[in-house]
Amino acid sequence: MLITKRLSIAVDKIRLMADPVAKNPAISTQLIGQSPAPEPTPITEYFSINYIEKVLGTNLWDLTTTVLSILVIILATFLIARIVDELLKKHIPRILEASKMDKEFDETSHAMTRRLIVAAIYTIGFLMIILQVPSLNRVAIAMLAGAGVAGLAIGFAAQDSLSNVISGILLVIFKPIRIGDYVDFKGEYGHIEDLTLRHTIVCTWDLRRIIVPNSLMSSDYIVNWSIGSPETIWPVDFGIGYSSDIDKARNIIIEETKQHPHVLKDEEIFVRLTELGDFAVNLRLTFHVPNRGLAFDTGCDIREAVKKRFDAEGIEIPYPYRNIFLQRQPEVFPAAVSSPRSSSEPYYYEG
Repeated sequence: MLITKRLSIAVDKIRLMADPVAKNPAISTQLIGQSPAPEPTPITEYFSINYIEKVLGTNLWDLTTTVLSILVIILATFLIARIVDELLKKHIPRILEASKMDKEFDETSHAMTRRLIVAAIYTIGFLMIILQVPSLNRVAIAMLAGAGVAGLAIGFAAQDSLSNVISGILLVIFKPIRIGDYVDFKGEYGHIEDLTLRHTIVCTWDLRRIIVPNSLMSSDYIVNWSIGSPETIWPVDFGIGYSSDIDKARNIIIEETKQHPHVLKDEEIFVRLTELGDFAVNLRLTFHVPNRGLAFDTGCDIREAVKKRFDAEGIEIPYPYRNIFLQRQPEVFPAAVSSPRSSSEPYYYEG
């Protein structure tokens, strides 16, 4: 019993030596390299301003004012751009008309200038947003420091878009086409409905809208019917048979053309023989109309009237055909005849 009691006392002493805090809790746990047990954090602490600022790493009031400033700048930019755009649409044409500058500053220049001003407003608003955010401000300064390399990279990446913008500005400066001009582009006839910084809108005769990049409009072949005099010379082709009277056909065509109300009577009307075709004598009528928009319909009306007159006057309008001739085989010596067919039997060939 005595030995057991002494062993128990020795174990207790060893335990106290290993854990002195258990013997005296007042001893600081920092002296033995142990951290105190963390106390549980109340739920309300997570919603406190100090905790939020600690997590975000910034002052909550400064963050709120920055966000509000950005929202105000965005709304103000869109509002100012909208107001300026509407003012330029309504009042600038009146000012130019009153100052007699509307001929030099046409609708195309007005539209492009309006879009450039609106784009400048959006650019200023974007720069103001960058200045409101300190981190973005530092990024902007770094980008300005490497503007040369960045400019090359952006130029290669957006060369098509930049080409369209530059081409649009050049189209406004040199004015090969303008809003409202009637053009033929890649076989399509229509008028220029709008010219933006990126593309041109062509409204065709059947009310289709063709969106063409400005770079293509400035480099491709375009027929502009509105430059100079709008008067247009329009051709219509006819074909008559070889046995028909050319002079009679010419007189009929000229008479029917003069009766049309859209044909300019003070301009000469020509009917010329253009080709001796395989099966027809081809005649071409040329006449003058006030503008390109009337030319196609006028040509269709004249073609129909001439067809009816030709039928009434007995002038043939031929169509492709072949003549088949019948001819007897010439007589030959019996020794040279290699075919059992009779010499009097006819044979056929096409001509």
